[in-house]
Amino acid sequence: MMGRVFPTVIPHGRTARRLAWSHLPPLVRRAVEQRLGTPVVEAVSQDGGFTPGFASVLTGTDGTRVFVKAASIKAQRVFADAYREEARKLAALPAGVPAPALLWTEEVADWFLLATEYVDARAPHRPWRAEDLAAASAMAVAMAGVLTPAPAALDSAVEEFASWPALWDRIAHPRAAEIRALADRYAEVVAGDTLVHTDIRDDNILVRPDGTALLCDWNWPIVGAAWLDSLLLLVGPRGDGLDVDAHIADHPLLATVPAEDVDVFLALILGYFTTCADQPVPPTSPHLRAAQAWQRDVIDHWLAERRGWSDER
Repeated sequence: MMGRVFPTVIPHGRTARRLAWSHLPPLVRRAVEQRLGTPVVEAVSQDGGFTPGFASVLTGTDGTRVFVKAASIKAQRVFADAYREEARKLAALPAGVPAPALLWTEEVADWFLLATEYVDARAPHRPWRAEDLAAASAMAVAMAGVLTPAPAALDSAVEEFASWPALWDRIAHPRAAEIRALADRYAEVVAGDTLVHTDIRDDNILVRPDGTALLCDWNWPIVGAAWLDSLLLLVGPRGDGLDVDAHIADHPLLATVPAEDVDVFLALILGYFTTCADQPVPPTSPHLRAAQAWQRDVIDHWLAERRGWSDER
């Protein structure tokens, strides 16, 4: 059964304003080519996501391909620091995690570079299709298995989300008090010993020709309940009209999660997306707030439907 579709004009796959290969300083390009062992003859920018750093698949004269991210430590310090943190966390992932492998990092001419293996793959289709959801869902389940217990010492979900319930004190919503009451119970719901990605969405997923999927952009992992990523994955498909409640009922992790716990987590992240969507649009990411507002609306309707509320936004 199809659910409600939330229309959007967000240009999926083209949401980022990225630097091109030609924009990188000569010393940086030379360092990359030295790592590759061959001159770069083609650079294909990966324009999904919401950051302005360089992110391209590079091809050398001998056919070697690699995915490289780069950001200026001076002009793009926030993003350079994020890439550095991503590299640190990628390096800590154990074998078997469905993620492109970290190849190398480099710091040259005040730029930070991060390289991962090239994967012959595509992003999930938008609107989401059932087969892509199945591939991404299987990936999330496998990932939870490999990452339990968490292989690295990271912040816990209880710590990471501690300030989120209070966001509801500043949000104008007809059900703000009830949603705040749900969100206040988050600690009993999100606790766990699994490393959770927390940013699992279509522009961070790669679907390979064999139907398996990988997860990219490991910037924000925390330690929490094994099912959190599997639920977060469903926001996009739900907004595109897929019957995610039927999916939950048959899911190896989500089917056993109490419905009230799901509602608590939805209430928690609804406050986050509502608050973010109301912030100014950053000039480096013109589609970020629209994407967050879309997720807000999807979660808001989903939670209202689950709770039997009639006064939706």
